[in-house]
Amino acid sequence: MNVLVIGESLVDIIHAPSGTEEHPGGSPANVALGLARLGVRTSFLTALGTDRRGQAVADHLAGAGVAVLAESWSAPATSTASAYIADDGAARYAFDLAWALPADIRLPVADHVHIGSVAAFLAPGAQRVEEIVRALPAGATVSFDPNIRPGLVGDQREAQERFERLAALADIVKLSDDDAGFLYPGLPAREALGTIAALGPRVVALTAGAAGSLLASPRGTADAAAVPATVADTVGAGDSFMAALLFALLGPGRPLLDTLSDAALASAGAFAARAAAITVSRTGAEPPLLAEMAAGSVSPSHTLLQN
Repeated sequence: MNVLVIGESLVDIIHAPSGTEEHPGGSPANVALGLARLGVRTSFLTALGTDRRGQAVADHLAGAGVAVLAESWSAPATSTASAYIADDGAARYAFDLAWALPADIRLPVADHVHIGSVAAFLAPGAQRVEEIVRALPAGATVSFDPNIRPGLVGDQREAQERFERLAALADIVKLSDDDAGFLYPGLPAREALGTIAALGPRVVALTAGAAGSLLASPRGTADAAAVPATVADTVGAGDSFMAALLFALLGPGRPLLDTLSDAALASAGAFAARAAAITVSRTGAEPPLLAEMAAGSVSPSHTLLQN
């Protein structure tokens, strides 16, 4: 299984009560890192500057085995996100981010493509992302995590329309309760889940932090409890959940997505929840290695994206 991740990468500047640190980040970059640490062959198309921070991001990803595409070195400067961490570990963000992709890109062959976050909404690159997804060959599966940043995605109605276009192209959609609240204000979580499922994805996962997650497929729904953890910060938790969910769902390919039982869906959610719990137990977006996941009591119920 070969996975291509498309989206922004940046440097998280973490302002915590204990001091300030810099960590490579960006939601799609974190998903690529999480997949690679789980043993998945992963390529990444992003926009990096030829500067110190861009090299740090690339080195961080390469260290886990992520292949950063040559076309990724296209930005005037590497983007940053300043994360201000409260005493309870919750993060508030401020972004300095630009997103564009070259017109001429040579994409690797991929069985699955993951898109997400700001890169799916921010012009001019967002339109290029949608074009790439629409041009994928038959048989390739797609996942989408909007990871909404209200200050960056523009008008709410336009963001909802773009989200729904991309969700309709995806096989797997994951979003948080905050994302759902922005996209569908006033709509209860389960109704939002149903609205998104009706767009056509085979699996929709709605996460709610310590309250756990709700997953839906054409065959039913499943709840996955959050795994208790001592929280250092919540940076990258949702991205680790996304990577682990993909790991748990995509091993056998599309047929599994069409025939998921409630038990298999719950197992995938539990596996993803464990990955998120490990991530929040340490500073920055540091998803777990496969060995760390294997050391716990939660394991996926299928033979999955092994090399």
